[in-house]
Amino acid sequence: MRVVAGTYKGHRIEAVPNKLTRPTTDKVKEALFQMIGPFFNGGIFLDLFAGSGALGVEAISRGMDKGIFVDQQAKAIQTIHSNSKALKIQEQIEVYRTDAFRALKAASKRELVFDLIFLDPPYKKVSYNKLLKQIYDYKLIHKDTIIVCEHDGREKLSDNVEAFHKIKSDVYGGSTAITLYQLGDECNG
Repeated sequence: MRVVAGTYKGHRIEAVPNKLTRPTTDKVKEALFQMIGPFFNGGIFLDLFAGSGALGVEAISRGMDKGIFVDQQAKAIQTIHSNSKALKIQEQIEVYRTDAFRALKAASKRELVFDLIFLDPPYKKVSYNKLLKQIYDYKLIHKDTIIVCEHDGREKLSDNVEAFHKIKSDVYGGSTAITLYQLGDECNG
């Protein structure tokens, strides 16, 4: 795996050394960032189910200021630290080994508001609706926040969840889909 574009373009990223983590392919990563960027003028993101941290590293490479990476697996956390050290971006990241729902609650207590949130849980193991509901209830977003859900290409996510509405959904290679959510117009205020 490599960083696709930006400051760290071409730099190698280690994958998590186990079969529990499904890395986002470079092709899907490039398509995703074309949908949401492709570059940023600062901002803060949350990468839940971060795995190797590849999506967050890509976001920093493309101009995000800071990111919070969360994963439950010890090997994933070690890999994120290793990748951030190799790229010398440790000052731009926070890394936590915890459950996604606990991480959302902790972010709420800190009154964090994210510009971008990546949700890439193990396929069919976690409810996107529950995650989106908690993100909304904890007020972790603003009117322009984009929520990226990576999921099984055969799974269709809801058009509306809480105050979020689907703004785009594409399938890549039949096996991976990306669905984007944002607050609905009636909620922008």
